[in-house]
Amino acid sequence: MARIDHGVTSGTFSLDGETHRVDNNVWVVGDDSECVVIDAPHDVEAILRVVAGREVRAILATHAHDDHVRVAPALARATDAPVLLHPADLVLWRMCHPDVEPDGELTDGQRIDIAGTTLHVLHTPGHSPGACCFHAPALKAVFTGDTLFQGGPGATGRSYSSHDLIIDSITAKLLALPADTTVHTGHGPDTTIADEAPGLREPTR
Repeated sequence: MARIDHGVTSGTFSLDGETHRVDNNVWVVGDDSECVVIDAPHDVEAILRVVAGREVRAILATHAHDDHVRVAPALARATDAPVLLHPADLVLWRMCHPDVEPDGELTDGQRIDIAGTTLHVLHTPGHSPGACCFHAPALKAVFTGDTLFQGGPGATGRSYSSHDLIIDSITAKLLALPADTTVHTGHGPDTTIADEAPGLREPTR
């Protein structure tokens, strides 16, 4: 039976000449023998503690800001698992990892099977061009990276981001999910689709 395990790592996020301290969520979906890891921020050993000796089938990047992929190549070496990223985020990936490419691509509508459950890839550009969310219907969960948080959409004030696009993505892809879907975010606490939908239906700035 697939389950969701959670850890938190701490480090920095840097873009546009600014650096900030951040805590990142790490989400691991699987059973007692195999799993996938969603994002690879800051600390390989902390992520491996959440993995707890299981076979890692893939490392799924919600997007390529450095606080979400900084240790992805090192985690891939430690687990012999491929790193998968939407190609629209390669420009950001190469800022962090100019000498190594991801191992494969994520595409909208792609299905990733793990431990008897399926993650559906939702391309949700806005926070970044290649931002993706991962919907696990059987677990009543969606992993949103920095696209949707408790309280609203992710930040869009930096390079390669768009407020109008993130609102369109959330409206089309995430608000279409069942209202009781738990939203597991890239930073901070969980929320639900039902809790976030009302504010997003108001006029956007």
